[in-house]
Amino acid sequence: MRRHTSAPGRRPRRVAEQVRQVVTAFLQEEARDPRIGFVTVIGVDLTPDLQRAVIRFTVRGDDAVRVQTQEGLDHAAVAVRRRLGEALRLRVVPEVVFKADLGQQHAHHIEELLTRLRDTEGREP
Repeated sequence: MRRHTSAPGRRPRRVAEQVRQVVTAFLQEEARDPRIGFVTVIGVDLTPDLQRAVIRFTVRGDDAVRVQTQEGLDHAAVAVRRRLGEALRLRVVPEVVFKADLGQQHAHHIEELLTRLRDTEGREP
C-alpha cells in the first residue's frame, strides 16, 4: 500500500481551514450561550502534531463584551471539540483554545489617535 505524502506543513494548514469552517458553523448555528454574541473567527493556529487548535476571534464591542464573549467561548470549548470530532476524520481531536485577536482593535485605536492628532493640528496629512 502506498502512503500519500504531502509537503511539510500542508496538512496542518488544510486541517486548520476545516477546523475554522466547523467552528464558524457551530458558533452561528449551534452555540446557545448568551455570552457569545456576533463572533468572527479570524483564523486557526494548529500545532504541527494536530494536538491543539488556537482559534483566533474578534467580537464587536468594548473590553467588557470581549471578556464576556471569551468566557462563553471557553465554556463552549468542550462542545466545539466534540463537534470537531464528529465533523472531521482525525485520529486525535485537537484541544480547542479560544484567543481574542486584538489586531483590529489596535488598528482602530491607532486610527482614532491619528484622527485626533490631525484635528488638533488643523491640517490633513
